[in-house]
Amino acid sequence: MANQPFSYPILCASFNQDNSCFAIGTREGFKIFDCNTGRLLYERAAGAFILVEMLFSSSLLAIVGAGEQPSLSPRRLCLFNTVTGVALEELNFITSILAVRMNKKRLIVILQEKTFIYDINSLKILDTIDTVSNPKGLCAFSPSLDGSFLALPASTTKGSLLVYNVSDLRLHCEIDAHRSPLAVLSLSLGGTHIATASEQGTMIRVHLVSDATKSYSFRRGSYSSNIFSLSFAPAAELPDILLATSSSGSVHVFSLGSPPNQRSSGLLGSIKVPHTINDALDPAQHCILHRAVPAGVRSNTLIRKIEKFDETATPEHVVLRATISMITYRGYFLEYVYNVNHQNKSSWTLEREFNLLTAETSSLS
Repeated sequence: MANQPFSYPILCASFNQDNSCFAIGTREGFKIFDCNTGRLLYERAAGAFILVEMLFSSSLLAIVGAGEQPSLSPRRLCLFNTVTGVALEELNFITSILAVRMNKKRLIVILQEKTFIYDINSLKILDTIDTVSNPKGLCAFSPSLDGSFLALPASTTKGSLLVYNVSDLRLHCEIDAHRSPLAVLSLSLGGTHIATASEQGTMIRVHLVSDATKSYSFRRGSYSSNIFSLSFAPAAELPDILLATSSSGSVHVFSLGSPPNQRSSGLLGSIKVPHTINDALDPAQHCILHRAVPAGVRSNTLIRKIEKFDETATPEHVVLRATISMITYRGYFLEYVYNVNHQNKSSWTLEREFNLLTAETSSLS
């Protein structure tokens, strides 16, 4: 989102649609990194940017300036080619651009009270959606062409949302998820499920998009907290786990592996990890890694990869392994590996950490 506090050295951070790369924007310009290797793939020093969005691993970027230079207006969207280094097209709006999302057919532009849907190839406007006031640019978008859904807040006083089918250009459903206004929305890769958290930050809910029914409801904690990100494990249908990060600096993992009426026998059980863990309310469904990042530091976090094994395939009898990537707005990349063995014992390992601001093209491998 475009309205992050400028006290952070990183103004924006986003992963691409297949989690293979990520981009950051700073006061000096923007950078693109390879998630698998950590290698800096591209950088451009051209001023401050508050939005940098990739289209998979292509050369196309959607970038929005922070307004610190006249040529980088926050009301101007530039479609930029990293190979040629030139702008392909520019779109101007009457108010600031708060979020941009893309897949191979659609370009979505979020303003405070309007959302525009474009054909990404012709840049023809296909639809304009009048929205409730959305100053944070809250939205969720599934990049799958089979389930291409866009979710937007439907109220400023409660946690309801509207889900649009952007392929057919129609309203799909409305979901009443929380009593308090929404803080975070996240759609699964295939667009089958949507996760939400409210400004109160105590409950996280998962709804089935097809019929707008609630599938899961998880209590993150008893005290209010700002939820920074929600991420489903990559999956075409029901993901195995859901991740949440908050202003406390913690990472929460919830199991979606068992139906709601069988949650006590979920994937995540008694947990032994090198960090302090709370098995909050339902230990079979919820585990916490405390102090993954310093409290209060904003981060963009996702489950980049998930692997499943036969319990005899590894010496540790690991049956599930998740790779969790975090970008902190203080300028660091961290990657944790989360393992669950055949006895439902879990462990965390910090695999990588490096400074994004000092990275050079030839320094990372």
